[in-house]
Amino acid sequence: TVIDAMVHYLQRDNANHNGVFATSLRSDAMLHEAHQAMADMLGAASADEIVFGANMTTLTFALSRALGQWLKPDDEIVVTHLDHDANITPWVLMARDAGAKVRFADFNPEDCTLNMKDLEGQITKKTKLVACGYASNAVGTINDVKTIAQWAHQVGARVFVDAVQYAPHGPIDVRALDCDFLACSAYKFFGPHEGILYGKYDLLDKLAAYKVRPAGNKPPDKFETGTQNHEGIAGTLAAVEYIASLAGPAKSDRRSRILAGLRAIEAYELMLIEKLVQGLQQIPGLKIYGITDPTRFSKRVPTVSFRLEGFTPHQVAEYLGKQGIFVWDGNYYALAVTERLDIEKLGGMVRVGLVHYNTEEEIERLVQSLQSLRGR
Repeated sequence: TVIDAMVHYLQRDNANHNGVFATSLRSDAMLHEAHQAMADMLGAASADEIVFGANMTTLTFALSRALGQWLKPDDEIVVTHLDHDANITPWVLMARDAGAKVRFADFNPEDCTLNMKDLEGQITKKTKLVACGYASNAVGTINDVKTIAQWAHQVGARVFVDAVQYAPHGPIDVRALDCDFLACSAYKFFGPHEGILYGKYDLLDKLAAYKVRPAGNKPPDKFETGTQNHEGIAGTLAAVEYIASLAGPAKSDRRSRILAGLRAIEAYELMLIEKLVQGLQQIPGLKIYGITDPTRFSKRVPTVSFRLEGFTPHQVAEYLGKQGIFVWDGNYYALAVTERLDIEKLGGMVRVGLVHYNTEEEIERLVQSLQSLRGR
């Protein structure tokens, strides 16, 4: 398990890397295998295209600082109102420092899907970067990242994808998407708090990293600043192996097993989404934000947000928490979403996040608890 892997590393190895003694050599082997495991999970061409860091936000700020050196005044970048702020503010600050312009792509408030026509119109010959999410952490919408990447590349722009919310719910293939960079977080896919950044090797190689002089000059070393969280990386490796194990006994390579595991997750979670949305729609005064059409559930992950008439999101979350049901309330750092929906000042939304280990019975208990609250 993930916990066992982390404890095992701390008890048995727990050394810095690049030494000539046993614990350091074992640490090197684990780090190499973890990079390869994440390359397998994301479909990367090489383990050298995988960078570990504190979290997605920290890695994104570091990348924005490096990419900012390529920006000139009057260049443009495109971000969206549907994103977590970690995929907005780092780029806005990068543009500010370079004197570049920021364009915002809108989303459709009716179903919280990205307005693709608007996004395409925001991309111009001046665009140097397009940043988008794979799936919304606020409303669950899955974006057409491949098409967005094609539009960006037509004008020579780079593409950054925030896949934090999508990673535990479906397969990722960075080469098929043809994104230039993609970030995710291991805690979302059943691991510890650890950030992961994928980048095309030639781009990582060309970028000037902010680092100390003795550190390596090639990817991924030049971006993995300081002593890394080795036990967290060991746990991330174990999390990838866990996903691969969901496919059953090992009969193929790790990438194939990861894909099979995530496809099994997708199929099961589709049933969970249907049951959750159907149940929530039976509650008077409850409004779901996001896709609710069953024929389009493949375009969303099982992250469902709502408001309940007569109660603030905080009151709902607090009540459910006392019933042993844990949900989030507020904006979940997707501030642009709650502002666009004009509900930030009202406390945002209640967010229910389902994964493959949730059950139909748990959804029924959630719905019953909300009905009890509504009937008070």
